[in-house]
Amino acid sequence: MNKLYEASTAEGFIDFINMQDLEQEAEKVIPKGGYGYISSGAGDIFTYRENERAFNHKLIIPHVLKDIELPDTTTEIYGETLTAPIIMAPVAAHGLANVAAERASAKGVADFGTVFTASSYASCTLEEIRAAGGEAAPQWFQFYMSKDDGINRDILAMAKRNGAQAIVLTADATVGGNRETDRRNGFTFPLAMPIVQAYQSGVGQTMDAVYGSSKQKLSPADVAFIAKEADLPVYVKGVQSEEDVARALDAGAQGIWVSNHGGRQLDGGPASFDSLQIVAEAVAGRVPIVFDSGVRRGQHVFKAIASGADLVAIGRPAIYGLALGGQTGVKQVFDFFKKELEMVMQLAGTQDVAAIKKAVLRENRYM
Repeated sequence: MNKLYEASTAEGFIDFINMQDLEQEAEKVIPKGGYGYISSGAGDIFTYRENERAFNHKLIIPHVLKDIELPDTTTEIYGETLTAPIIMAPVAAHGLANVAAERASAKGVADFGTVFTASSYASCTLEEIRAAGGEAAPQWFQFYMSKDDGINRDILAMAKRNGAQAIVLTADATVGGNRETDRRNGFTFPLAMPIVQAYQSGVGQTMDAVYGSSKQKLSPADVAFIAKEADLPVYVKGVQSEEDVARALDAGAQGIWVSNHGGRQLDGGPASFDSLQIVAEAVAGRVPIVFDSGVRRGQHVFKAIASGADLVAIGRPAIYGLALGGQTGVKQVFDFFKKELEMVMQLAGTQDVAAIKKAVLRENRYM
């Protein structure tokens, strides 16, 4: 394999203070092309940067004399009790960060006790991912549709056969974003994509070519098709407006995933957190809401839950943990978010996740 793409073989405990430290250390071990693909955003990376900055638009109000001790972060989804309202976002090609790839990340997430969302563009098969996490571990499947419905049926059947509890339709990536870092690095995928290999190999392809092989014209009919074929809850991922909430729910979606793809698609769009409040009001509690993009602190998790999210997904931080410590590093990253969330809950006077949902954030008048 080209040295540009030689992934880490790290496994074990890693030492870090925060996610900024973690990313800096990960850059040292992930080859340039792979790191650029994982870390970069689209265009001028305005939206990428705004994703994290936007959390400062709302402030957490400290509360005292609330008789709070040992806050409880557990939450439930589809009959599963999760350690915290924090799940693994779908991220392509974990093999760019560690040779153990999704096998290690799935094990780390399972050890923490939460949902692992497998990507269509994973470096491992769904059978390998399920075996690594264990059959009892909750797993969702993120779906990029093929232009061939026969292939779509086969992939959905594969996901269901391997224990997927929900299908996540990524709807905001019908074409690749303007990822200039990948172009500067001449990045092409060095790894196969075994889940979708029936219609694209991945090896030697640019991101534009990968997306070009998938279905680019998505409509409400596609949501209905997935729901019928999989007979599982369908989340529409990439929702940032009231209109899209209505379209998704009318088509039969049973979950909404607020995301701007980590700032990797439409640069100049709103921060994901700024969209969350709008989407949550439109959903009005009818279906679960998952939120991602820019999450780097327990405070961010708290603010997202207080703003209407039921679950918060993390992506890049988990991949950096994977690069530096394998499955142990992945679990450490989730433990970091849980520990910070517990601290924030204590100081904000919220005993459990239900109390976070009732918390009122204050507008930051100084932004």
